[in-house]
Amino acid sequence: MAVAVAGVLVAAGAITCSVAQDGGADTAPPTADSADAGFARDMAVHHQQAVEMSYIVRDRTADEEVRRLAYDIAQTQANQRGMLIGWLDLWGLPKVSSEPPMSWMGMGAMSDGEDGALMPGMATNTELKKLGTLNGKAAEVLFLRLMTAHHKGGIHMAEGCVDECTVGVEKRLARGMVEAQQSEIDLMADMLKARGATP
Repeated sequence: MAVAVAGVLVAAGAITCSVAQDGGADTAPPTADSADAGFARDMAVHHQQAVEMSYIVRDRTADEEVRRLAYDIAQTQANQRGMLIGWLDLWGLPKVSSEPPMSWMGMGAMSDGEDGALMPGMATNTELKKLGTLNGKAAEVLFLRLMTAHHKGGIHMAEGCVDECTVGVEKRLARGMVEAQQSEIDLMADMLKARGATP
């Protein structure tokens, strides 16, 4: 356990150092209304819901394939969320904005946050509640459908950061998110097909 914790701390330190040095010692940190800050804030929220959905389905099915996917998504997105929040701390920026989500992409007026769906792709509170009542195949299918939509929304946001963010390490993380989440979308399409369902 101590070794694992030490490894996480070393990785976090390396990430912090990388962000600090990314643009050179004299480079000013991003501003509160920058794409860098907006992406970090919004993707942290987006990721938190993915982690929540993954833990819900883990307890609603015995299917090892779905449980393994849920575990991978939860671990990956929790770690990335930690990086995003850590960068906001490093930059001395607030973790919450007075502007609507997605404003940094010019989409602040597109989502009213109805029923908890704050950004494109996010599940509603009603959908999350339903997921928590299902078991077995029904839970698997709903999870795969919700996560497919969630990943599509996440990819759109990450592509926005690739285009608009200025901190190199954050752009690289966003690019990696696009590739990884598209791969998982393809995997989930196959998993849905195997269960006689569609995305």
